[in-house]
Amino acid sequence: MSAEVIAFPVRGGALEAPEPAAQDYSLFLREDAGGQKEMAFAVEGIDCAACIDEIEDTSEALPGVARARLNYTTHRLTIGWNAGAEPRPGEVLNALGRIGYRAYPFEADRLEAIEHATSRHLLRCLGVAGFAMMNIMLLSVSVWSGNASDITPETRDLFHWLSALIALPAAAYAGQPFFQSALRALKSRSLNMDVPISLGVLLALSVSVYETLNHAEHAYFDSAVMLLFFLLTGRYLDHAMRRRTRAEAGNLAALKAVSANRIAPDGTLVTVPAAAVRPGDEVMLRAGERAPVDGVVLSGTASVDESLITGETLPRAVVAGDTVHAGSLAHDGVLRLRTTAVGEDTFINEIERLLDKAATARGRYVRLADRAARLYAPVVHATALLSLIGWLIAGASVHQAVLIAVAVLIITCPCALALAVPAVQVVAAGTLMRAGILLNAGDAFERLAEVDAVAFDKTGTLTLPEPAVVNADTLPDGLLNVAAWLAHASTHPLARAIAAARPDAPPVGTAREVPGAGVEAFVDGVEARLGSPAFCGCEELVPLAAPDASLVAVRLGEARALIELRQVLRPDAKAVVDGLKRQGKRVVILSGDRAAAVAPVAQALGVEDWWSQARPADKIAVLESLSGESRRVLMVGDGLNDAPSLAAAHVSLSPITAADVTRAHADAVFLGDRLEPVAIALGVAAKARGLMRQNLMIAVVYNFIAVPLAIGGYVTPLIAALAMSGSSVIVTLNALRARTGAKEVA
Repeated sequence: MSAEVIAFPVRGGALEAPEPAAQDYSLFLREDAGGQKEMAFAVEGIDCAACIDEIEDTSEALPGVARARLNYTTHRLTIGWNAGAEPRPGEVLNALGRIGYRAYPFEADRLEAIEHATSRHLLRCLGVAGFAMMNIMLLSVSVWSGNASDITPETRDLFHWLSALIALPAAAYAGQPFFQSALRALKSRSLNMDVPISLGVLLALSVSVYETLNHAEHAYFDSAVMLLFFLLTGRYLDHAMRRRTRAEAGNLAALKAVSANRIAPDGTLVTVPAAAVRPGDEVMLRAGERAPVDGVVLSGTASVDESLITGETLPRAVVAGDTVHAGSLAHDGVLRLRTTAVGEDTFINEIERLLDKAATARGRYVRLADRAARLYAPVVHATALLSLIGWLIAGASVHQAVLIAVAVLIITCPCALALAVPAVQVVAAGTLMRAGILLNAGDAFERLAEVDAVAFDKTGTLTLPEPAVVNADTLPDGLLNVAAWLAHASTHPLARAIAAARPDAPPVGTAREVPGAGVEAFVDGVEARLGSPAFCGCEELVPLAAPDASLVAVRLGEARALIELRQVLRPDAKAVVDGLKRQGKRVVILSGDRAAAVAPVAQALGVEDWWSQARPADKIAVLESLSGESRRVLMVGDGLNDAPSLAAAHVSLSPITAADVTRAHADAVFLGDRLEPVAIALGVAAKARGLMRQNLMIAVVYNFIAVPLAIGGYVTPLIAALAMSGSSVIVTLNALRARTGAKEVA
C-alpha cells in the first residue's frame, strides 16, 4: 500500500502546495455493508456540477476501484474497492492530482479549516476587485468625457497608465479562482465557463497595455476588472451558501451520545466512550440522556422521544421488551438496555449513510446554466480564433486582427449568459423570501418547476408541529385551568401543549413532579393531579375517549376528566392539496406514524395513496418507485427521519420548525403555520424557469446579431464592452418580472 498523503497547510489564507508525508491509510479505511473496503476523501477545486463526472470517471478507471461517488455539497468523495482488491488510496490522490484536483483523507475538522481559508480568500479577491473597479471607473469616466472635449494626449496616457497600475496586480490576484479553474480544465483537456472568462480578461488586459503603449484613445482595464468583480460576487455567495449547508448537516453528530453508562458484571456503573460498548453489553439510560446504542429494554419504563425514527414529536412509552435506537432521548424514568448494535451499525448511522448516498445522487443534477455553458465555451473560442486567422489571411495587420478577435471575445463574453440564470434566481429568491420561503439551493427553481408529484410527511408538515387540546369545550368548568396551572410545572411535551391552551395560567409553586407519572399539588387546599390516567385514577374514562388521541388525565378532588390532544392539520392543508391535485400533480403521504393516525388525515385531505410506519429507507424506496414512473417528486417533511428522503427527492421543502439536519438537506424552508408556501414555491419556480429560458434566448439572439458585426471589424473593443453591458442590462430587466410570481399564485 502506498504511504503517500496530500496535506494542505493554510498560510495567510492561501492553500499551499501539498507536501508528501508518510501516513497510515488504515486509519481512514472502513468496511461497507457488503464487506468491501471504502474510504472517504475531501476534494478541493470543485467549481460546478460538471466536475462530478470527471472526478468519478477518473477514480473508477483505477485498478480495483468498484465505485466512486462524489457529494457535490460536501465535496466528499467515497471510493469503494472490489472484494479482495488491495485498497490503494495513494493512487486515488495521484490520479486526481493529475487532472487538477487536490485531495486528502476526509477529516471534518480539517475540511472546515480548508473551507474557511477558501472563503476568506474569495472574500479578499472580491474586495480587491471591487476596490480596483471603483478607482479605474473614476479614471475611465475622465478619459471618456475628455475624449469628447479637450483632454490632452499626455493626460489621457497618464490616466491609462494609472489604470494599468491598478488593474494588472488587482486582476492577477482577484482572478485566481477563475485562472486556476481554467488551467485545471485545460490540463484535463476540457472546457468550462472559466476558460472564456479567463481568456477574455487576459486578452483585454494585454490589448489595453498595448494600446496604452501606443497612445491610443481607448483602453479596456475597466471592463476586465468589472467582469471579475461581478463574477466573484456570485462565486462567493454560492460558496458561503454551501458552507452553511455543510455546517447545518453536521448537526447530526449532536444526536449521537459520546459516552455510555455501561453496567459491569458486578452491577456497578462505569462511564465509557460510546465506541467502547459492544453488542451484548448492558447499559443504563437515565432521564435527559440520549441512547448511545441500539438496544432492547430489559427493565424499567420511560417516555422516549423517537422523532428520528417515526417523525413523531410525541414521546413513546417504552417498557421491557421494546427497542430503543441510538439518539433517542429519554424524557423520564430509567431504562436498562441490552446492546444490539453499536457504532456504524446503529440506526442513526444508517440515516447518515442514506443521507450521504441520497445527496450524492441528487448532486449529479446538471444546472441549466451548466448545460448551456458546455456548448457555449467551445463555440466562443472557435469563433474568436477563426476571426483572428481569417483577418490575417485577408491581409490585415496582426494588431488589427488581434483587436477584432478581442472584440469578438468581449462581445461574446458570457456575461449575459452568466447572468441569465443567476439574475432570475436573485429576483425570484427575493419574491419567495417575502412570501416566507428561504432558499438553500441555487438550482431549486429549475427542479421545482419540473415537479409533477408531491409527497408530504404527516406530523409537523401536514399538521402543526405541536399537538393541541381538541376537547377543551367538553371539559368540566375550571379543570382545564387547573391542568394548565400544573402543566407549567412540567417539561413533558404534552404538558407544554396543555399549558399553551391557557398561556395566562400562573404556575403552581408547590407542584411536585412524579417521574413517569405526572405532576401533583394542592390548589386551595384540594389535591390536584395531572398525568397518566392511572396516576389520576381515571382508568374507567379511557374507553370513552377518541382512540387516536393522546390522553392526559386531570383531577381536582373528586372532579376528573381526560384531556385529548392530537396533531391538528395546518389551516390551509386541504385547500393546498386540492389545488395541487387540480394542477394534475399526484399527492401522496409518507409517514412514520401508525396507520390509525395517518388514515384520518389522508381521508380528511382526500389523499388516496399513503404509507404509514415508514422508516427512512422505506420513504426513499417509495420515492424511487415514483421516480421509476418518470415522476419528479417534491418531498415536504420536517423530522430527522425525513432528512434522507428530502435529500433523495428531486427537490424538497421543510418548515422552519424542522430539525437542523432536516433543514440543511432541504432545498428551501418555509415560515409560519400555513402550507400555502408550498404552492407559492411551485408557482414562482415555474415562472422563474420560463424567464431563465427567455434570458438564455436573449443572450443567443444578441450573439447572433453582435458577433457578425464584430467579426466584420465594425465593432471596436470599447463598443463591444458597451454592447456586452447592454445585453446584461436587458437580461437583468427581464429577470425583474419574477417579482410578480407569488402574486399570480395567490
